[in-house]
Amino acid sequence: MAKIQIEVVYAKQEQQALLKLMVDEGITAQQAVEQSGILQQFPEIDPTQLKLGIFSKAIKSDTVLRERDRVEIYRPLIADPKAVRRSRAEAGKVMKKGGGDA
Repeated sequence: MAKIQIEVVYAKQEQQALLKLMVDEGITAQQAVEQSGILQQFPEIDPTQLKLGIFSKAIKSDTVLRERDRVEIYRPLIADPKAVRRSRAEAGKVMKKGGGDA
């Protein structure tokens, strides 16, 4: 069976991993994550709740990979971006423009 080269990546604030693999053609993103060993390196990754992408585009775990694809494992959001923007807007209304006393 033909082989293809892919990458599996995962990043936390303090640590990143980029694993280059030669895998069988026809492999899915889920299978690549499992074969990469990244689940052992980062035990906080829940293999049943994987959010994956290829070059910043969300994909399903059963997506068949192509030569030079980079499978990205996404972490859950810590805060809702809409809520953060809303709270910043509210804080801006309370503060005086310029940030200083007049």
